[in-house]
Amino acid sequence: MASFQAARTTVLVLLVVSLAQVCMGSRKLAALVQPTPLKYHNGAVLQGDVPISILWYGKFTPTQKSIISDFLLSLTPQPYQKLSSPSISQWWNTVGEFYLSKAGINSPKKSQILLAGQVSDEMCSLGKSLTRDQISELAAKAGPKRGGIALVLTAEDVTVEGFCMSRCGLHGSDRKSGSAYIWVGNAATQCPGQCAWPFHQPVYGPQTKPLVAPNGDVGIDGMVMNLASMIAGTVTNPFGDGFYQGPKEAPLEAATACPGVYAKGAYPGYPGDLLMDPATGASYNANGARGRKYVVPALIDPSTTSCSTLV
Repeated sequence: MASFQAARTTVLVLLVVSLAQVCMGSRKLAALVQPTPLKYHNGAVLQGDVPISILWYGKFTPTQKSIISDFLLSLTPQPYQKLSSPSISQWWNTVGEFYLSKAGINSPKKSQILLAGQVSDEMCSLGKSLTRDQISELAAKAGPKRGGIALVLTAEDVTVEGFCMSRCGLHGSDRKSGSAYIWVGNAATQCPGQCAWPFHQPVYGPQTKPLVAPNGDVGIDGMVMNLASMIAGTVTNPFGDGFYQGPKEAPLEAATACPGVYAKGAYPGYPGDLLMDPATGASYNANGARGRKYVVPALIDPSTTSCSTLV
């Protein structure tokens, strides 16, 4: 019994240590740590209309593009769109409630995500092995608007510096243009157990049965989870002086402060008590546009330091 307990403790320690953040605004691999309060450093946040310009790097199918586009459109749905509760828009409104409302903003409008344009680079003009500097270069090619976000999405056969080893996505900024950028990669063939968990068995920890991905695509559904985390961090800490805790070079942000938590009852190796679609057996915690379902991460409540979930 003693040896079993020691082995179990070692596994959990390895899980947490191996998933540590190493850069500003990175979406680290799934783990569960004690939340800490986030401090507002009196910097800028993104408010009002936030246009997102997408660069699809590599080959994505029309269905894959639709899953991600529908997620983005679900953040700020049109008035005629009524999303079932719990919804992606409710999750997004929590970002405003927890953070933007506390940043001294007197804007009459909430932060509204808008799709500004999409560009495809199927031939991978910079090759299929990218450095972090090349991510910012690609972000510029997406044509971001001032006060907006350039979104670089890489296909499953594209490797990126640090991908799978220390991060599943990251965000940065270009102060000169007044815009931010996000990168998220498709981990389907490279590290699904790290960047698409809980839809794939984890690399470390208890080898529980993976959950069914809500849109039937482990890589893309994993991208949505990481993208949601990065959008929350980008809007609340776009230039590195907004809401975060810890060192500026490796901060904990709105969602990354609650890694591995997606629903109530979460603990290491278990994402929480997610909802299940009786028709498909897929797990989810938020409804989106066109009847889609997604999994989005918990957000840390800066007032209570607890991880707030939709379900």
